[in-house]
Amino acid sequence: MKDFDTLENLLYSHSTNEIIPGLERILRLLERLGNPQNSFRSIHIVGTNGKGSTGAFISSILKESGYRTGFYSSPHLESPGERLLIDGAALPPEDWINAANEAVKCIRPDEDLPSYFELLTAAAFVLAKNSGIQAGVVEAGLGGKLDATNTMSNTVCSVIASVSIDHTEYLGSTLESIAGEKFAVVKKNIPACFSGLDPSLIPMFYDVCSEKGSIPFVVPEMTRIENVNVSPDGNTFDFYTKNLELKGIKTGLTGSYQVKNAALALSAVSRILGAFPEISEASIREGMLKAEWPGRLEIVSREPLIILDGGHNFDGVKNLCSSIKELWPDRKFAVVYAAMKDKDYSGCLELMSENLRPNLYVTCVPEMKRSASPDELLKCSEKYSWGNEPLSFSDPSEAVRKAIDDGNNSVLICGSLYLIGWVKRCM
Repeated sequence: MKDFDTLENLLYSHSTNEIIPGLERILRLLERLGNPQNSFRSIHIVGTNGKGSTGAFISSILKESGYRTGFYSSPHLESPGERLLIDGAALPPEDWINAANEAVKCIRPDEDLPSYFELLTAAAFVLAKNSGIQAGVVEAGLGGKLDATNTMSNTVCSVIASVSIDHTEYLGSTLESIAGEKFAVVKKNIPACFSGLDPSLIPMFYDVCSEKGSIPFVVPEMTRIENVNVSPDGNTFDFYTKNLELKGIKTGLTGSYQVKNAALALSAVSRILGAFPEISEASIREGMLKAEWPGRLEIVSREPLIILDGGHNFDGVKNLCSSIKELWPDRKFAVVYAAMKDKDYSGCLELMSENLRPNLYVTCVPEMKRSASPDELLKCSEKYSWGNEPLSFSDPSEAVRKAIDDGNNSVLICGSLYLIGWVKRCM
């Protein structure tokens, strides 16, 4: 962790924390680095929720098919080294520091500084090239059209997960404006797979694909999912599309929403079989079963039952509540909750109140200015009904201890990936 602190200090000292629209800085930086983002075939994933899980499925399948695979995702939970996995493993901090220094040397003093994410992405692309990856599964950080990841010219499939209201200050306040930012990543003559979870956006997706000359694939219109079984230990289901039929697919990731993410991943895989001919039914099955994605309905203790989930917006919490009710219908949960100031924590608290009626313990992410204060969350929670008189804590560890000491045998820690990362570092 100390070496990664060195990396973070290097990145922050040569970047701006502001999110500035435009690709000029990152494109300029990548060109000076020799355009490492084009050294491998890539699958580009955008969306509001489900990007990471979908990417985890696809990268696991590619790895099991024998391809040297890089998976770039964000944000990290415990250290920035998690953001790029090569064949499922993180690289040592010294590799990151060397790559970051290489990128920093390309910044000229008379130019605007890149954003933190742009600089980190440039370093990740350098690492991916140096690692000799054959396939890169690359998750956008924010939006799509102007995201630092939308710089790859060797993309073989664009993947759009769910689209919902989030990051309105950057992407617009309507579902259509947000979808427009994400659909904009589709490319001429390249397959584009859309989850289609909001049917109202499907016509817009087809229009954008037609305008750009992309090859559209809408999951609910072009696949069948049957015999779904969801349990705390994972999911099984049958998947059918034109050139891929799989009975009894098993995943280690659980929750009904993970069936939807898995279907999107399999749809994308069905579109890239020509680009990656070593993919087989056996490698698909093995990849789906072995895929991991920490911090999403992650069980870290069985007795008491402690679950971590980074759902941080309305749709994410809606999926979380549905999964908790489906997987543990007879359990009464306590919730340890923290959120960022810019998120709809009022709507999320209302959802949990209506669906779970849990005992509530609000907290914050220590030393993070973006984190809503426990007092803010406590005041907001007063509008809704709970199983207890909600309590507030400045230290998440104290909130978890109190929840367990109060006799709760099922504890859900949720609201922010930053909270999940903080808790995982302290467990």
